[in-house]
Amino acid sequence: MAVSLRGQPVEQEVALPDGRQIVVRVTVATDPYVPRRQLRTVALELVADDRVEATVNTLLTPTQVGEARKLAGEVASRLASGELEPTAAAIEPLADSIQ
Repeated sequence: MAVSLRGQPVEQEVALPDGRQIVVRVTVATDPYVPRRQLRTVALELVADDRVEATVNTLLTPTQVGEARKLAGEVASRLASGELEPTAAAIEPLADSIQ
């Protein structure tokens, strides 16, 4: 079985400049009406205290695990430096840039 984001989302924990902890997650978006194996939308999420704070769709497919790792790392790095705010509007350009 091939590795995919369906079974193994990419997650990276990061400390924000204000001290909060955020998990950057790249995963197949969930939809209760569609079987998981049929889902192809990959989402970039920012999670704090088990609550999704921001989410945007990406251009990735579920099999692009390496690209998902690159995206998570880039977002985490920019969040940690304060270059990005932990908002959907701030992360959306990055989500659209990695294919």
